[in-house]
Amino acid sequence: LNIIVIGGGAAGLMAAGTAAEQGANVTLFETNEKVGRKLFITGKGRCNVCNDCDAQEVLRNVPVNPRFLYSALGAFSPADVKAFFEEKGVALKTERGNRVFPVSDRASDIIDALFLWVKRTGVSIVHGTVSDVIIENGRVTGVRVGKKTYPADRVIVATGGVSYPSTGSTGDGYLFAKENGLNVTRLSASLVGLTMDEKWPTLLQGLSLKNVKLSAKAGKKLLFDELGEMLFTHFGISGPLVLSLSSVIAGKDLDGIDIRIDLKPGLTREQLERRLLRDFEARARGQISTVLDGLLPRSLAPVIAETAGVAAETAVSQVSRAQREKLMDALKGLPVHAAGFRPIAEAIVTRGGVSVKEVDPKTMESKIVPGVYLCGEMLDVDGFTGGFNIQIAASTGCA
Repeated sequence: LNIIVIGGGAAGLMAAGTAAEQGANVTLFETNEKVGRKLFITGKGRCNVCNDCDAQEVLRNVPVNPRFLYSALGAFSPADVKAFFEEKGVALKTERGNRVFPVSDRASDIIDALFLWVKRTGVSIVHGTVSDVIIENGRVTGVRVGKKTYPADRVIVATGGVSYPSTGSTGDGYLFAKENGLNVTRLSASLVGLTMDEKWPTLLQGLSLKNVKLSAKAGKKLLFDELGEMLFTHFGISGPLVLSLSSVIAGKDLDGIDIRIDLKPGLTREQLERRLLRDFEARARGQISTVLDGLLPRSLAPVIAETAGVAAETAVSQVSRAQREKLMDALKGLPVHAAGFRPIAEAIVTRGGVSVKEVDPKTMESKIVPGVYLCGEMLDVDGFTGGFNIQIAASTGCA
């Protein structure tokens, strides 16, 4: 059986090595000089390879079409991903949020393990760009690379999304799919920073907040409520919490979404009030800015004062009860008005892809064109941050 895999990312490598282990003759085409380019940048270059949880927890972290992954995760779970890399000699560790990383903190160890495995299983790696998937009489017969044609009994398309095009994710696979009659859903950015109308986030550029709670509501419906880290940037907000939030609100009307930051999630409102009264007493002769400096990073204090409508230079002794309530409102729910999403090229993951209604969830074969298989970001499935997207790539590639 001649199998061609297009794309040498996590899904493509997994598919190629698994097929070769089953005895197939496998050729993998990769545009870049090296495989696994996108893996290099995941987890800030450390590669968050999976999440140490069960299959049900993975599905809870997949906002789009989670049920489609049921079979694939059953056959290749997070425990299987961990065992796979440990067997290949990569020592792993689990960090906050059950995120699994190589002990070395080097994404290259994960890529090297995959590369050596596919070479050992006998996969031929060809560095070239596939221009066409050849379909004859409704069935795949091969691929075209430049002027050369390569015959194949099966073609696995694992070209990734359209995010981070510098890594080779240029959306070629979606074009192959559309040209051959497959339905590709609308593509948008997922796991991406949010731009803001207000100017104050740019004044806080570079400030990272840890152990804060980010929440979002549409009317009375709670869409998102999580504890973690976030970052202020030149365009607005980013960081792990914001990336996950972006995945939940992708495609929704941002004007109707109320986003807030709880800067003191460890304190109830009553506890925060007691803390403020103690600080007011201790700094009775000072200004409100000195009290806020004791509670927050210094650059954030003026923002809280302004949001609460209390001048930062107001004497502590002059703060009224109503002003104190307003300060607590700002500390427990600093409003953020998201204007939009950063460009899709900056997104960690592409939302959308080949409609899962047209794909066999057990084998990943197209129901429209026999012999064509799709995995990873080619599919209309994506997860939150925390290792879930590499898990999807590994499980669907393996299937």
